[in-house]
Amino acid sequence: MHRARWGKSWIAGRILDAHPDTPPVVVTDTVKNAIRIVALDQRARSRGVRLNQTLSDARALVPDLDCHSADDEANRALLMKIAGWCERYTPLIALGSDPESGRDHGLFMDITGCAHLLGGEQALVADLEARLHAQGFHARLCLADTPGAAWAMARYGQDRIIAEGAHAEAVLPLTLSGLRLPPDMVASLGRVGLKTIGCIASLPRAPLAARFGVRLMQRLDQALGREAEAISPIMPVAELSTERRFAEPVTHQDEIGHVIAALAAGIIEPLERRGLGLRRCRIKLFRVDGHVSQLDVQTARPLRDARVIARLFAERIAGLHDDLDAGFGFDLIRLDVVHADPFDGGQTDMMAHQAAGQGHDALVDRLGARLGLDRVQRFVLADTHIPERSFGRQPVAHLGAPGLAARRASAGNAALALAPEAPGEIITRPLILFDRPELMQTIAEVPDGPPLRFRWRGVSYEVARSEGPERIACEWWRDGRGARTRDYFRVEDWQGYRFWMFRHGLYGRETSEPAWYMHGLFA
Repeated sequence: MHRARWGKSWIAGRILDAHPDTPPVVVTDTVKNAIRIVALDQRARSRGVRLNQTLSDARALVPDLDCHSADDEANRALLMKIAGWCERYTPLIALGSDPESGRDHGLFMDITGCAHLLGGEQALVADLEARLHAQGFHARLCLADTPGAAWAMARYGQDRIIAEGAHAEAVLPLTLSGLRLPPDMVASLGRVGLKTIGCIASLPRAPLAARFGVRLMQRLDQALGREAEAISPIMPVAELSTERRFAEPVTHQDEIGHVIAALAAGIIEPLERRGLGLRRCRIKLFRVDGHVSQLDVQTARPLRDARVIARLFAERIAGLHDDLDAGFGFDLIRLDVVHADPFDGGQTDMMAHQAAGQGHDALVDRLGARLGLDRVQRFVLADTHIPERSFGRQPVAHLGAPGLAARRASAGNAALALAPEAPGEIITRPLILFDRPELMQTIAEVPDGPPLRFRWRGVSYEVARSEGPERIACEWWRDGRGARTRDYFRVEDWQGYRFWMFRHGLYGRETSEPAWYMHGLFA
């Protein structure tokens, strides 16, 4: 683990289950056709069990050994939960891999600039170790200037904190396995008498690189700080963040609501300085037993109103299927601005003293907080002339999209194109359009005549008037070369009911028996 954005202070750790009331614990896996020890706790190590030892030999030393088969998915899931909990110290957390097995093994935390929040580096390391131990984990930690030095000391050394600038000297006595090298390379170096990092640190570089590869020199330079090493955080870093810690954990929902409102008020001023408004924010609640809960809220437009933010989170909590489980309480609550967009002040209504369209946007935000913003959708026009494909649905608000006001204007212009521009204009499209055209029986003149009578849904109709045809060609690029043309007719029967139907296929050219379909009703 490490402490700042590519900073010079790193913590690396390995975590194993080591509850004091359980027998020695080991993890086994099949390696080279034998069941071997791939991980063990400190009590098993103290009783003579070692890594890569066969299970039969280990049981001969410790008969009451508690063995567990390696489960990569479960290990990764547990490690991800621990990483999420470690965000109480820093948002920059990455997984560390084991060079021998390639599995995720331990964490890197960049804590540069974060240690002072907990009273300094020693206090941070002590707090991290104590909290992990209280949750039933035995953790080996080391704080160093480079991730390589922290990784090596946590696994093969004794120091918990390496003084600034002393990391290069501290790692020299450690085994070459501390450089995160493959086991076969470590064995090859050992055969020529090179067993510690100090053995190769002062040797000529060119012969070593020629014989063992440039990877050896790269790992050495990373551990000694000669070459920078960046990590890839598991979770994206929030644009802005504010938090509150508690000496006494909070448990009541009203208290949590007051804290969220205070955090929201504290994030407004940084947003104003940057000319931004939040579009998506997240509350993280760190429970004292290590569980982390998070709630996301997304807005329809850039937002800077703390009261609205607090109200949206209240709606979000109220919309949970299960109550927010506070357990023994939350000792840390954090508000992260996950996404922000440029904020433009809207035109204010002179009477209501609120921005134009704010009521609509507020309704969308409240529905989105309660139901999920992706479920609040609107109709949009599609680029096609096939009637049932001419519209679709999309979320009213989504990140990276223009504001609601602009989208409403464009949607309104599109809708006006379909509506009559004058009171006497004829409506050429039905008010009710079926999801799928319905097959019917029709008597009509060939090749292009209108229907004379038809039978639909078990009822016969006599045609009094008809208009058409309106020919709509097929979309061969979507439906294939065998798709047929449609001839649409507006039809009225003797009772005054008006229908919209089409003949599917041109008679004599596309088919010898064109079918008729009912597609909509005008009234």
